[in-house]
Amino acid sequence: MRIATWNVNSVGARLPRLQNWLESNQPDVLCLQELKCDSDAFPHEEVRALGYETAAYGVGRWNGVAVLSRVGLDDVQRGLADQPSYEDAIEPRAIGATCGGVRVWSVYVPNGRVPGHTHYDYKLRWLNALRETVEAEKKLDLPFAVLGDFNIAPADTDVWDIAAYTDSTHVTAPEREALGRVLEAGLTDVLPRPLKYDQPFTYWDYRQLAFPKNRGMRIDLVLADPRFAGAITDSYVDREERKGKGGSDHAPVVVDLEL
Repeated sequence: MRIATWNVNSVGARLPRLQNWLESNQPDVLCLQELKCDSDAFPHEEVRALGYETAAYGVGRWNGVAVLSRVGLDDVQRGLADQPSYEDAIEPRAIGATCGGVRVWSVYVPNGRVPGHTHYDYKLRWLNALRETVEAEKKLDLPFAVLGDFNIAPADTDVWDIAAYTDSTHVTAPEREALGRVLEAGLTDVLPRPLKYDQPFTYWDYRQLAFPKNRGMRIDLVLADPRFAGAITDSYVDREERKGKGGSDHAPVVVDLEL
């Protein structure tokens, strides 16, 4: 089984690339983030033509997550257990589904903006809700993983230059500690195998030639329970999809399993 995650940064803008990527890489399950569309506006028919069912969760031009599967799509849950609100709204940032006997969640963790901002506090509360959801999902007794854009670099080596992120989000101790509490619920951070560079990044800013200079971050993660992690035969970042005009600023992360 092949399972992948990808922040597409607008599924409407990226639809041709999404279709091409599905055809060329043939994932069994694909978790998407940052759809930037309503659930009904997701291109369901276009991906169905390629053999995929879709569970989407979006409410407007921001955020949004989805799970695409060609091995079944059951027990869909939209939103975390006790998910906090931001500015009186529950944002579409998490969706879970069972696909071919594997339980997956596609998550788009809040950015946090800057330390001390209300959005930063929201990010920490959101991660606490994610931990509670992970604890609840373990009761389903299925191989299980949380995949998506976590907007956190777990270690200093997961950014191209830690000095460039002084007083910035994504690398602060409270964020990493909150991520650590999610992992303490019984998950492992799956490290992609480097194909070109020693440190595989997943995100590069559009500005200042960040991608050609490999000034990136590893913030798109796969957090797996022991059964999921123990079945992994390969994992990598598809840097090729980040190349060229019209791509997302994130690259897909792919995990192959032998279940």
